[in-house]
Amino acid sequence: MTSAPLTPLNRLRKQWREKRPTFGAIATIPSIQTVQIMAQSLDWIIVDLEHGPIDLGSAHAMIVATSGTPCVPMVRIAANEPHLAKAPMDLGALGINFPMICNADDVATAVRSVRYPPNGDRLWGPFHAPFRWGVSMNDYMETADDDMICMITIEHVEAVNRIDEIMATPGIDLAVIGPGDLATSINKRGLPDDPEVVALIQRAEEGIMKSGVPIGGVARTADQANAMIDRGYLALALGFDWSLFQRGITAAFAGIKR
Repeated sequence: MTSAPLTPLNRLRKQWREKRPTFGAIATIPSIQTVQIMAQSLDWIIVDLEHGPIDLGSAHAMIVATSGTPCVPMVRIAANEPHLAKAPMDLGALGINFPMICNADDVATAVRSVRYPPNGDRLWGPFHAPFRWGVSMNDYMETADDDMICMITIEHVEAVNRIDEIMATPGIDLAVIGPGDLATSINKRGLPDDPEVVALIQRAEEGIMKSGVPIGGVARTADQANAMIDRGYLALALGFDWSLFQRGITAAFAGIKR
């Protein structure tokens, strides 16, 4: 007799295969409570180790804070370095967001960082991930390569110029467009709606969608989110934790006489 195959821990790939949009946010505040609140409503949360004050201890607590919800915890690392991806995966994150991917070599490094040999270079040591997911070490290892999301960010003009080369590289699970850094790369800081930036975003969209890899991006308004869904986006970041708080406070004041 052979045992039945294990069910993957990560549900995002199935949703994307079924062309079902998923919604998430980027957590920059080192707070268990913030993640617990957001995880009630979101499909995924990216714990930000690139720009915010979150350390690995806080990141571990935030990953665990998604327990008991369908929300999938992922982590954005500071640079495309395999050693930076290692600990978040071993703490229970089911995806790594690699920033500043600009060519095929960058993609190959990222892809190999999240998978065990012979498919990659990830080293063994997931001491805490099985506890987060309530599985044995053996069961975690059996589905680990399929569970881990390799998310690349297209956020530099060089990446747009090489988008076909990048997207032809095997192993990408999600490609997201970062409008803020993309604007910054052409000296349009803070101007994501500038026509030149919009044109770059459109070129990136075309290259990603042509590849068949799921596409993600930032939706700042409901109208923008709906338009992106109509264009085929499957992973929409609704904001950062701090920006969602700001919007909530603004909405709370709406209509109050001051």
